[in-house]
Amino acid sequence: MTFEGYDTGGFFDELFDNAGQARDCSRLLIAAIEKLPKGDLRRRQEASERAMLSMGITFNVYGSNEGTERAIPFDIVPRIIDGQEWDPVEAGLKQRIKAVNRFIDDIYHKREIIKDGVIPEWVFTSSKGYLPQCQDLNPPGGVWAHVTGTDLVRDENGTFFVLEDNLRVPSGVSYVLLDRTLMKRNFPEVFHKSGVRRVVDYPIQFMKMLHKLAPEGIEKPNVAVLTPGVYNSAYFEHTFLARQMGALLVEGRDLVYDGKYVCARTVDGLQRIDVIYRRVDDDFLDPEVFRADSTLGCKGMMKAFREGHLTLANAPGTGVADDKVVYAFVPDMIRYYLGEEPLLPNVPTHLCIEEEALEYTLDNLEKLVVKPASESGGYGMLIGPASTKKEREIFAKALRANPRNYISQPTLALSRAPVLVNNHFEGRHVDLRPYILHSGDDSYVLPGGLTRVALKKGSLVVNSSQGGGTKDTWVVDRTPELEEI
Repeated sequence: MTFEGYDTGGFFDELFDNAGQARDCSRLLIAAIEKLPKGDLRRRQEASERAMLSMGITFNVYGSNEGTERAIPFDIVPRIIDGQEWDPVEAGLKQRIKAVNRFIDDIYHKREIIKDGVIPEWVFTSSKGYLPQCQDLNPPGGVWAHVTGTDLVRDENGTFFVLEDNLRVPSGVSYVLLDRTLMKRNFPEVFHKSGVRRVVDYPIQFMKMLHKLAPEGIEKPNVAVLTPGVYNSAYFEHTFLARQMGALLVEGRDLVYDGKYVCARTVDGLQRIDVIYRRVDDDFLDPEVFRADSTLGCKGMMKAFREGHLTLANAPGTGVADDKVVYAFVPDMIRYYLGEEPLLPNVPTHLCIEEEALEYTLDNLEKLVVKPASESGGYGMLIGPASTKKEREIFAKALRANPRNYISQPTLALSRAPVLVNNHFEGRHVDLRPYILHSGDDSYVLPGGLTRVALKKGSLVVNSSQGGGTKDTWVVDRTPELEEI
């Protein structure tokens, strides 16, 4: 199979340069693919898809007429990033999560950043993610966001930008680990010779971090993964991570508060839980503190947390930094808390609550991407160049009615990567979600992370809920010489 005729379309391509030549880090893979017999890559693709189905690698789509449970699309051609190019990105991610954690802890305590006039108070008090119930909460080490999935994109020059932060319950890491398993089966020799950085030890790194968060005096903490249950879109991931980490998988109905500790009902009786990695949204964690009608959490959980008998990762209240208006101020947070210049730039962002930005956005809807501040999954956004006049009129009304809820950004020429379409290759837009583990004194960044790909031709929306798929992401530490495979 050959890449002859593959067109980069004038975009930055992850595997090929502007002249159509394979980048140094991808030459070995490209050469190996081109040596495959006709139809062989397609057969490997189909075998990989069957393997994903047999392993139960699915996700749920709410509101779909095609049934809720689907296998997430997987493309067999990996994305490759040179290790020297990745290292500054990793440093930028560590810098970012450190500053964001300082910000969250500050606004729930002394609010020095507000007093010093760096960020207006309305930025977080008007955020849906800000929870007054978490005021003066003291998570271990002042760390609120222990697991973060930060979405990155590249422009036409190959420059990485931060598109958004995901701090509450970032999903998708299980696909990284399973995509890697599939790719090592399909290209074992190329994988080995390319010097790809490991991702397999993520569950071990994760468990080490959770152990560090245990209440004082607990030498062998009991760790649980709290899931909303089988109907949640990411339930497969919850079970996968619990199994990989050796943690208990629990639902709210499995937990009880005994007046001091949160315990899990097990076949051997009640078992004290010291650390909970929660995949349940803040509002549903504790019906005594948040939503009274919730059955997904446990009464008394927040009391145990406040008193230091339980650690929740991520801490409730971290969602304030998921707000896309708050996101616009992260570079200011880095300068304020760390005294450093940001290593990773934000995408230029207009806050529609500001009169001048609102007018600019309304005048340029056909050119901009407009996003709601508190939504995720690609829902509720307008991609101006792909929109209709009627859609823009509807959005204009929404913007005028609630400008605080929207930001606008330029439509970036997102980088592309080859995907297998029938028996040839076509370029599709991609983003990247690295996962960062942060315990206060140290951070671990999963090399590469989850590459999401917009499988619809011309689409810029990569979310699986919107028809996107995934690719394995190789961060390679040496540029291999071409040799026989």
